[in-house]
Amino acid sequence: MYMLLSYKSSCPKHSRKEYVKYAKVFPLSTTLDFKVPSKWYRRVVGSLEIICGLAMAIIPNYKVKNLSNAVLLFLMLMAVYSHYMVNDRFERIAPALVFFFMLTGRLVIDWQLRREDAQPVAANGLDDKTRKQD
Repeated sequence: MYMLLSYKSSCPKHSRKEYVKYAKVFPLSTTLDFKVPSKWYRRVVGSLEIICGLAMAIIPNYKVKNLSNAVLLFLMLMAVYSHYMVNDRFERIAPALVFFFMLTGRLVIDWQLRREDAQPVAANGLDDKTRKQD
């Protein structure tokens, strides 16, 4: 959702011009010798952000949420890379970094909670760590 929210929503032409610059610095485009059309780059990134954002908000399955989180993390990395390569000011890069760190934090917290739930608990409700402390 970052790319959709970070640009001037009142001026769609401004967003289109920005994506032309970002499509030119798309990774591997020079190595593999292909050009990414900015129109499709903008549409694919926007669609992925909307789909993954809705999946994280609506679908209760943790695997779907983590997959959506990983896709959004990748998109944020690409956004930071694109901003850096076109020499944007830090004010333009900062929202992508904030979303990147928020998504990373969500993923780490989810992994910690899953690991905590997976630890075995003894029959009396005490785990091995608590018994050693007593």
